[in-house]
Amino acid sequence: MTPFTLRAIDIIKSIPTGKVMCYGQIATEAGNPRSARQVARLLHSMSTKYSLPWHRVINSSGAISLKGEGYSRQRHLLEKEGICFEEDGTIDLEIYLYYP
Repeated sequence: MTPFTLRAIDIIKSIPTGKVMCYGQIATEAGNPRSARQVARLLHSMSTKYSLPWHRVINSSGAISLKGEGYSRQRHLLEKEGICFEEDGTIDLEIYLYYP
């Protein structure tokens, strides 16, 4: 694994219950601000193997990027952790964004 991938995994694992981070924010913290899509691929391929809290990663608009059943599952998991959604389906990043 690359140093970027290892660092991104550590950052994702560090997101506490009831908080979220954005794909680009994780990429920046891991050392490559232009790798938000790589973070998304990492979550897709490694979440189960590394027990990553994938549901705590959202887009920079404060929205869930997944569609359909994935959206419903992620929203349910976040709401179980106490995260409240705005009427437009977004999360207030001023309240819930985590800064490692």
